Amino acid sequence: MKITRYIIFITIAVLAIVISSAHTDNPVWGFYGHKKINRMAVFALPQEMIGFYKKNIEYVTEHAVDPDKRRYATKHEAVRHYIDVDHWGEIPFPEVPRKFDDALIKYGELQLVDRTALDTSILTFVTVENEDDEYDPIIKIMDGDQLWLEVNTKKYKGFFAEHIFNQYYEDEMIVEGHVFDEFFEADKFNKRNTRVLKFVDKFSYQGILPYHLESMFFQLRKAFKDGDAQKVLRLSADYGHYIADAHVPLHTTVNYNGQLTDQVGIHAFWESRLPELFAEENYDFFVGPADFIEKPRDYFWNVIIDSHSLLDSVLTIEKRLSIQYPQDQQYCYDERLGRTVRIECEEYATAYHDAMGEMVETRMQDAIRAISSVWYSAWVSAGQPEINTWADEDYAPVEEVRRNSNLGGGSHEERLPSGG
Repeated sequence: MKITRYIIFITIAVLAIVISSAHTDNPVWGFYGHKKINRMAVFALPQEMIGFYKKNIEYVTEHAVDPDKRRYATKHEAVRHYIDVDHWGEIPFPEVPRKFDDALIKYGELQLVDRTALDTSILTFVTVENEDDEYDPIIKIMDGDQLWLEVNTKKYKGFFAEHIFNQYYEDEMIVEGHVFDEFFEADKFNKRNTRVLKFVDKFSYQGILPYHLESMFFQLRKAFKDGDAQKVLRLSADYGHYIADAHVPLHTTVNYNGQLTDQVGIHAFWESRLPELFAEENYDFFVGPADFIEKPRDYFWNVIIDSHSLLDSVLTIEKRLSIQYPQDQQYCYDERLGRTVRIECEEYATAYHDAMGEMVETRMQDAIRAISSVWYSAWVSAGQPEINTWADEDYAPVEEVRRNSNLGGGSHEERLPSGG
């Protein structure tokens, strides 16, 4: 049974990589970038940590790409790599709640479903002032013109967290039975017990990256507290991948591959082709010591906003160059893994790289510093355990589909399946 599961997992992972290559025409910060970023983050750690991480540097390097290999193994994985934050508004995105459950509540849909009549109505929410507590307004939940329930915001959020959010990984989020009856005073409207509440998530498909980064911080902190060296390494390697993704401007937009501006392929061009050509010989990857992060949530959102602020330059500079250069000078052909692929010509890539100044190098440097800072901050928050004294072990890869993270999301079929 275990062998069969292993074979199935490896088959899915290989298919994901093959499909990824077909979509991007480039090796997938590509695999090179993610590995390099994770590796260099080790050297920014303090003495109290670096011994453990250096002993296991090959692990955190090689497994930096594991999240990309899982993108088709579970429908909850892909949305962790990005957030189409401009779908919801503009910088600094005040429309997007910084707490995940608040975002789900704000943009989700609560349906009242009558199972016998096959009838569904959409409940609407009206917020009014609370005379008793101005900081905790009243929510009026309406079924058309009919008032379904009045409840204060704190109480509803508590209900949502306990009875809806805990079903996030289920196929449907349904509230029925005594929970429905007690909270919604169902005896007034549901005497035959035919109605249930159904919550429809209309937020996650646009990406949940900053929320996932916050969730992983507490997972890593707990692993440090528990003294679970294998889990610390696995989470550290995965965490580095997602943090690196957050530093890519094209991971923060609905126009993630230039498909809305006739620039299809710019995603792999920016995050794979440019580092491939210039990083090893031209970039400085020693970024200085890690910092302690006092407010992880604010920190992660600032990373997203900083990345998004660069998006206009990423797109407009390439658009301008694509007009100046003839097509036959923009694309060349190369042999990759036994097949011929189309890639951006080195001269064209150099022009794009130079026109952006040090943007790509700086984002890679910032990602390295951020990863080491997150590892360090989780360790400090865990009480600074003596990890350098942890015994050497064989931390073999855990080839399994892990679905026990606090956050996940629906699939996003048009998203690049890999490459960041």
